[in-house]
Parts: sequence; structure tokens; C-alpha cells
Amino acid sequence: MKAIYRRELGAYFTSSIGYVFLGVFYFYCGLSFTFSSLFALTYDMSEAFSLAFTALIFLIPILTMKLFSEEKKQRTEQCLLTAPISLPSMVLGKFFAALTLYTAGIAVYFIFAVILSFFAPAFGWIPVLSNFLALFLVGAAFTAIGAFISSLTENQVVAAVTSCIALMVIWLLDSMASFITLDFLSWLPKLLMSLSFYSKYAEFTSGIFNLSSVLFYISAVVIFLFLTVRVSEKRRWS
Repeated sequence: MKAIYRRELGAYFTSSIGYVFLGVFYFYCGLSFTFSSLFALTYDMSEAFSLAFTALIFLIPILTMKLFSEEKKQRTEQCLLTAPISLPSMVLGKFFAALTLYTAGIAVYFIFAVILSFFAPAFGWIPVLSNFLALFLVGAAFTAIGAFISSLTENQVVAAVTSCIALMVIWLLDSMASFITLDFLSWLPKLLMSLSFYSKYAEFTSGIFNLSSVLFYISAVVIFLFLTVRVSEKRRWS
């Protein structure tokens, strides 16, 4: 797994993907922090963290689009599938490489928090850590979803667009639930809300730490990585 991890992490910077992801993400986060905290004259970073959710919908597909589709396009997939390494290790190596780059991106929020702490002696670090945990977990779940979609196609653009659409649908689950008013479908809004990534993320940005939400994101990661392994296993024997 370590070899796969180092290979994938290095590949992000031998191509332009790593630089594009970090550059765009830092720019967006900087703008959101400036307008929601500095210009608003508030030490509360919850709004900045909340705005980050939208950016993930468009940026994480860029991060995950090449994980498996590039291997298929360059015909190097069979080398990986027949290498003396287990499929879970291969998938985890690729996943953790993408997650490492993502973590490097969201780490900028600690810099923002340090800036605010200079102006507020009683600056609260607990809400920042809680929000950072939520941002990390939702990003990990989105990365797992993107990796799974990337394993289904050999076209990076198709993988990116499909991942973006899938994450956008996830984002809109709350809105879909609010539009369902038919009595015989009264169970559907509850189901959609139980699957909502954003409502659980919003709890963290509102200062509510819910262990069930943490378990929800971890479960999403496990499920989609398992599906990715199954897809790879099917291709190994096909």
C-alpha cells in the first residue's frame, strides 16, 4: 500500500492536478474567510467552514477523476491488478493519497484560525477543531465516492462530471425532501434527510457535535471503498 500511496501522491505533482486543486481551493477558502470573517468583523469561522461544502462538490471530482480511470486509459490497470498486492491495499493507497492532498488543502483553515486568534485573546479553538473534523470527514466521504465513480470509467472527464453530478444530488437531498408533501410519500423526506450529507455537516458548523454523524461519514467511506474494491475485483477476473 505504501508504494501505491507514494506513487499516487507523487503523480498529483508531476501533473497539474495537485497544483490546480490546491490553488483553486486556497483561493476560494481565502475569499470565503475574508468576506465571512474579516470583513464581517467576527471571530466565528462557522460561515467560512459552511461555504467550503459547496467548493468540495466541484473540486473533489478533480482530485479523484484520475485515480482509476487513468490506469485504464494508459493500459496500466492490468499491471496493478496482477501485482503482488491485495486489491484493498491498492484501493486504500490511492484513496489515502487523494485524502492527503485534500487534508493539505483544508489545513489552511488553521492558518485562518491563527490569524483570528491574534485579534481575539479568548478565541475558541474547540469550534474550529469540530468544524475541521466535519470538513475532513465529509471530504473523505466525497473522495471515496469519487474514487468509486473513477473505477467505473476510463475517461477522466466523464469521471469528473459524473462525480460532480453525484455530489450535487447529495447536496440537494435536503431541498428534495422539502418539496415532497404527498401523504403517501411521507416516509420519503425522512429517508432523504437521513441520507443527507449537508444537514449532518451543518450540525457541526452550528456547534453541535453528533457522534452518529461521524459514524455516518465513516460508513460512507467504508461502503464506497468496498464497492471500489468489488469493481476492481470484477475487472481482475474479466
